[in-house]
Amino acid sequence: MKWKLKFHMKSILILIFISSYALLAQTYKIVDTGQNKFYGNISEITKPSAGENFYGQDAQFDGYQPSYTDNGDGTITDNVTGLIWQKSFITLTWSDAESEAASANTGGYTDWRVPTIKELYSLILFTGNQGSGSPESTTPPIDAVPFIDTFYFDFEYGQTARYIDAQYVTNTVYTSTTMDGNATFFGVNFADGRIKGYPQFRRDSVPYYARFVRSNANYGKNNFEDNENNTITDKSTDLMWTQFDSGSEGVASLLSNYTKSNGSLNWEEALDFAEKFSFAGYDDWRLPNAKELHSILDYTRSPDATNSPAINEVFETTSIINEDNQDDYPGFWTSTTFNPGTDAVVIFFGRALGYMDFGSGSQFYDVHGAGAQRTDPKTGEPTYGFGPQGDVRRVYNYVRLVRDINLTDIKENSSDASKIPDSYELKQNYPNPFNPSTTITYSIPNDGSSETSKVKLIVYDVLGNEIATLVNEQQISGFYEVKFDAKNLTSGIYFYRMQSGNFSQSKKMIFVK
Repeated sequence: MKWKLKFHMKSILILIFISSYALLAQTYKIVDTGQNKFYGNISEITKPSAGENFYGQDAQFDGYQPSYTDNGDGTITDNVTGLIWQKSFITLTWSDAESEAASANTGGYTDWRVPTIKELYSLILFTGNQGSGSPESTTPPIDAVPFIDTFYFDFEYGQTARYIDAQYVTNTVYTSTTMDGNATFFGVNFADGRIKGYPQFRRDSVPYYARFVRSNANYGKNNFEDNENNTITDKSTDLMWTQFDSGSEGVASLLSNYTKSNGSLNWEEALDFAEKFSFAGYDDWRLPNAKELHSILDYTRSPDATNSPAINEVFETTSIINEDNQDDYPGFWTSTTFNPGTDAVVIFFGRALGYMDFGSGSQFYDVHGAGAQRTDPKTGEPTYGFGPQGDVRRVYNYVRLVRDINLTDIKENSSDASKIPDSYELKQNYPNPFNPSTTITYSIPNDGSSETSKVKLIVYDVLGNEIATLVNEQQISGFYEVKFDAKNLTSGIYFYRMQSGNFSQSKKMIFVK
């Protein structure tokens, strides 16, 4: 689909950016993948620098680092999302999940619910490893590592058949069917690090797993705004996205140095494309990590149900002809590598095809659904028939880029007059929890009595001891941001306080090594 640049008066853009920032609530904080190693096409590498091959991958960027509290009553609080989880799990059939959640009383709470796919996926960590053994084995290989924090959450591999049969249920159902006409829900497999569509009614006796959730029922809900410049802001996550993808006619001229000219790229090309991309006044676009890209999926949409990709209609998505000769939509690369390094994570906004035989000869089927998360090899040629469900592995996938919204956006896209705040404001640091550094933003108004104001910004520990003075000076009216580096401190809760004139405000932040 061709995208068109849209130009408006600067005053309108100013209002868009200021109002957007003022309303950002970050109700959908995306927990980082936990990935802190760097990979090339086949194995781990040293950290690449800007301009080098493989720069811009997942470990290059720190988001909200995973942080949990064990409440000692069988419940675990996710300090980033605000969701409260059961520490343990049960096995069940999918159809029993709702009633089991309704009758649960873990920790003395009676408001447990079956999680949505976006709630459950918040727990996945890409520090996991499926292991080097056969996925059909009944025993996990020695190098298998679960894709969830087992210090806080109980976990077991599949007990009745394959060791990878540790699929956790959600209440997110597919708007179409998978395999050979199965009614389907989307689940997260913490043994093999994937989202797939699973049959609601299994033909075998293998049970599903369930871990129920409570609190923050708004988690996972997007709040998109079209910025009228071919970018989309999700005000619930503080992320800005390109409205178009790499298959758009508008970026065709940028593809000449890559293997294909249709916008599909291998993983190394996808990272390179992101690093070189400059658009809408920004040059800090990047390839999203797995959990960031997953956040913009719309599970109410699919090629079969709505004749669309599984994404809000505010976005434009390249259409393709798939391996079954159907009109379809592509999978998209993420910056997240899948251990041990030869594959990277792909999110499907169209059908997730496989090649299987259900009795009438092998055919292509939508085996995992639009909204699945699988992996593809970073290099090589497209194949199909991989694994138990005959996965299609395209190798050349598409790209949609992302960037972080921050205070600098306001300052760079507003007039001088618009840089004068109406009031004092101390904002929550970002990221929080953090390791080892975080950014604190604040604003100083012009009260008419003086051109400058004396500002103090001080960090304290939980006992009230002064840890660091970040600001202690006269400052003019405007927006400010300051970085705080805690690498020499111990993990824990800290406070920062801003004082200026009669204004005084404190915020809490969490440092997790």
